[in-house]
Amino acid sequence: MSNPNIKGTITSVEPLDTKDAKWVRLVKITYDDPNSQQRTWESSERLTRPASSESDGVGIIAILHNPGEKPAILLQKQYRPPIDKVCIEVPAGLIDAGETAEECAIRELKEETGYIGTLASGEDGGSVSCLMFNDPGFCNTNLNFVHITIDMTLEENKHPVQNLEENEFIECFTVPLDELWETCRSLASEGCGIDARVGTLAEGFRVAKMWGMLK
Repeated sequence: MSNPNIKGTITSVEPLDTKDAKWVRLVKITYDDPNSQQRTWESSERLTRPASSESDGVGIIAILHNPGEKPAILLQKQYRPPIDKVCIEVPAGLIDAGETAEECAIRELKEETGYIGTLASGEDGGSVSCLMFNDPGFCNTNLNFVHITIDMTLEENKHPVQNLEENEFIECFTVPLDELWETCRSLASEGCGIDARVGTLAEGFRVAKMWGMLK
């Protein structure tokens, strides 16, 4: 699933009039602080969240399970114009109307990567995270992480085929979980942008290892 032509080229940057925006809008929030002082805050909002959902979308923590091999996480390279870099990301997508986070994750995984996955649950029995806010000081965008296992012994996962939209250019690759932190550092040094969802996961492993929670 290698696509060498995923890097785009910015040709212009200009202000966007609110009436022309399809996906986001800027808002000014007026609020009273804890001292009853009235203040304002500039924020952005997505326009895509279904009325029936409290979540914009999902981030997918998809772990490849292959007997005899170390567990590996499925990642993506995708060009992101706002930072003009190829970004290292987990598979992700927006929730459709009437769709659960679990259904969205299974669908988006198949579309973006070609893999067939099943919901994974730990000792607590859960496969969906709490609702997480991406950058609450700037916008109201949020998501749920969904944990998925990809069984590499299944025939349909041996030669996955992406079903991308016309404007999507995504390259998939895998990284052993115990090498995620080092891989993020290496890719960043090569000029890639590290999505905060991937970077935070890597830092979690790093902190756990530094403080003796992982061997």
